[in-house]
Amino acid sequence: MIFTKKLGIDLGTANTLVFVPGQGIVINEPSVVAISEQDNRILAVGVEAKEMIGKTPDHIVAYRPMRDGVIADYRVTEAMLRYFINKALPKWNIFKPDVLISVPAGITSTERRAVIESAVRAGAKNAYLMKEPILSAIGAGIPIYESKGNVVVDIGGGTTDVAVISLGSIVTCKSVKSAGDKLDQSIIDYMKRTYNLAIGEKTAERIKQTIASAVPMEEELSLIVKGRDYVEGLPKSIEIKTNEICSAMEPELNKMVNAIKDVLSDTAPELASDIIDHGIIMTGGTSQLRNLPELVYRKTGVKARLADEALYCVAKGTGEALAHLDVYKKTLISKH
Repeated sequence: MIFTKKLGIDLGTANTLVFVPGQGIVINEPSVVAISEQDNRILAVGVEAKEMIGKTPDHIVAYRPMRDGVIADYRVTEAMLRYFINKALPKWNIFKPDVLISVPAGITSTERRAVIESAVRAGAKNAYLMKEPILSAIGAGIPIYESKGNVVVDIGGGTTDVAVISLGSIVTCKSVKSAGDKLDQSIIDYMKRTYNLAIGEKTAERIKQTIASAVPMEEELSLIVKGRDYVEGLPKSIEIKTNEICSAMEPELNKMVNAIKDVLSDTAPELASDIIDHGIIMTGGTSQLRNLPELVYRKTGVKARLADEALYCVAKGTGEALAHLDVYKKTLISKH
């Protein structure tokens, strides 16, 4: 009887997902921690903490410990990991779990050590790390050990990771700190610039998910947005349409597309022909932005498609890797 529980954690800038082999994704909560500044106490994690964003008294700060895909605050990340690990395990569990955590392709050795230490202190028996593009490829069902080249573009909240994968490893990759959060910020900036309207992160995210598109649309969608007038300081609502949001996001979208172009131009000719045949696989929550695969196709000339359950690819990949650790051993980048 094997007592050691295994957990796969997709530790994202925006959301953290926990995968338990045999059960699937058991947790999908925002990577947010609420802290009381008076005594530095952690008050809430996940959904409960996100509810507090923008609505808390001054001394309570809703904090996101992951910035641009890497840990910005280790103490808070550790508390967050402990919360998610404990929540995923049965109440009576006395054995520490083996934990596999996804990390961005561009992670430094210092950041790597810090993630492992946080996980072990948060209650992991062994902590393994694997690069996000590999995990998202596994989760998207790409046979990564074949000698064919596959391009995976994983766009989350903090980073866009682009990688060419062949024979189980990353041949060439690029990670840019331009992803969902930056798109939200460009919408906030646009509303301020154009309408003198102050909106929060949640509203910007809702605009992005409801009416935004990566390419202009003939039949635009519209949305009534409520916010505060910068000049008068009073509540105000205005109607906005798809194409204005599309142009507001354009500079950030271009950065993502340029990362894809850079990786494609660094790819060996033999792999390039595979890529033209297979196209680009897009994973991660932000890759679900309306018409993003179409934008990638227009700018690169390579067909792009959204993976099934794009948001869950990395988490599903951790589950698959945990189930077959012997097979994926050489793709693990470090272990404690």
